[in-house]
Amino acid sequence: MSGDRPVLVIGCGLIGTSLALALTEQGRTVHLADAVPSNVELAVSRGAGSADSVDDPELVVVAVPPSVVADVTLKALADHPEAVVTDVTSVKTELIDTVERSANAERFVGGHPMAGKTQSIEGATADLFKGATWCVCPLPTAKEEAVRNVLGMIAALDAEPYFIDAHEHDGHVAGVSHLPFVLSAAMVNAVSGDPAWRDMRTLTSSGFRDTSRLAAGSPTMHRDIAITNREAVTRWIDATIAQLQKAQAAMTQHDTTGPEELLAFFTQARDARAEWATQTGREGELVQNTEMDLVKEGFGDQMGRMLLGGFSKKRRSIAQAGRSSGNDRQNPNRS
Repeated sequence: MSGDRPVLVIGCGLIGTSLALALTEQGRTVHLADAVPSNVELAVSRGAGSADSVDDPELVVVAVPPSVVADVTLKALADHPEAVVTDVTSVKTELIDTVERSANAERFVGGHPMAGKTQSIEGATADLFKGATWCVCPLPTAKEEAVRNVLGMIAALDAEPYFIDAHEHDGHVAGVSHLPFVLSAAMVNAVSGDPAWRDMRTLTSSGFRDTSRLAAGSPTMHRDIAITNREAVTRWIDATIAQLQKAQAAMTQHDTTGPEELLAFFTQARDARAEWATQTGREGELVQNTEMDLVKEGFGDQMGRMLLGGFSKKRRSIAQAGRSSGNDRQNPNRS
């Protein structure tokens, strides 16, 4: 981004408002638009930009729900013929296929920041994207200038660009982003629908709180994402059902193989989770912000090894080595 022309952000939810806040703090002129006027008013009151209309933006960021993103993107391309247009939606294939058939595809670059919260505008912060992976899905016909413009925005937000094919993106995020909120909702629906829920809920603690967090998100957003990416999401649901059936089968075996298979089931999951949690990036910092998961004050190395197979000690060694060597590696893929 050159900085000479304004940025237009269409959609004042969590992502759009956070992006606008970050660019405004850096001195960029940001204009805001939303189908709901009160959303714009709230974003403006947070200091995210101006509600004034703009005729000649350098960049248009479409931050609207998946159900309307294609129509809004095509309109933005038509209304602003000199602007580069990008989006932040979490499903890419359907949108990119639609834009590719338009006459303005060369000015569009698909995008998706791997960052978020359960809150909407009220949770917006200028540092939401700091260190986050930002998926970039340019069309083969995209102008080099358009790609550079979007990469400039990502750099200004202190995020890490990650180039990825749209189909591959949708398959990956279905497993690591979309499946989790389906599972969270399924668990909450299962236990809250039981006649004993009134008594059960007084016994809930951190396990239920952590696992149910995603169920507190927007039902409309979750529905739109699941429908838009249904093929990939249902594939991951099938894979999860197979894992649940595997655990169920092990629990119903009354010979010695059942407990052994169940132990292997939980051990495999623990080790895979620990390996994910100990990924390191630049200067040895943890990519996934899992410090509190790995090192609990007062628990010590013995408890860390019990809970995480010794990975907490490994994480500290890696981090210390990275800081001492001044390692400046790129963030690994976090899609």
